[in-house]
Amino acid sequence: MNTRKRFTTALAFAVLLAACAAPGDNSPKQTAAAPAATSGAQPRRPFEIFPTNVPLPSEGFDNPPESPFRTTDDVIRPNQMRKFYGPPGEFGYYIDGADYGFKSLSFILTETHPGGGPNLHTHETEEAHILLEGKVTYLVGDRRFTVEGPYITRVPAGVPHTFINAGSAPFNLIAVFPDRRPDYARGDLGPNPLIKPEQ
Repeated sequence: MNTRKRFTTALAFAVLLAACAAPGDNSPKQTAAAPAATSGAQPRRPFEIFPTNVPLPSEGFDNPPESPFRTTDDVIRPNQMRKFYGPPGEFGYYIDGADYGFKSLSFILTETHPGGGPNLHTHETEEAHILLEGKVTYLVGDRRFTVEGPYITRVPAGVPHTFINAGSAPFNLIAVFPDRRPDYARGDLGPNPLIKPEQ
């Protein structure tokens, strides 16, 4: 498969995942297209975990799913996923694929606010980040780079990495792991070196 076709396939997959993140029941629905953004308006996010006009929490959390997932379900909704928050601005949902019928896939859907991002960490498996819109600064090993969506970023297995939202609006990032149960916690290496301490 050529690079352009792979990129198009990955973007289509990301759009489908983002569509699944809309609140509601587990039945697929057709929705009207969102109106085009007007000049100067913030772009519409596929889903919103925390409102932009409210101060961000100072304490993190990791909450279990609010609703059970049935193996007969074809769609996994946010209320069926673990919900987390890591100060200073990364909210998200994640699933260990093993708990949802996947043989070799797991996912994280984030809502990362400006200046926010995860701790520096590693995974035993490789990881792909998909972002349709937004601006991100990455630290992957000893390489630091900034990229604007749409893109797919490749993070090799075992390499320390992190990122921050380098833009002015929250974005929704999708992380994909080719593992049915990635180990998130064991790879935590400490604070995100890209986040500037508050003065």
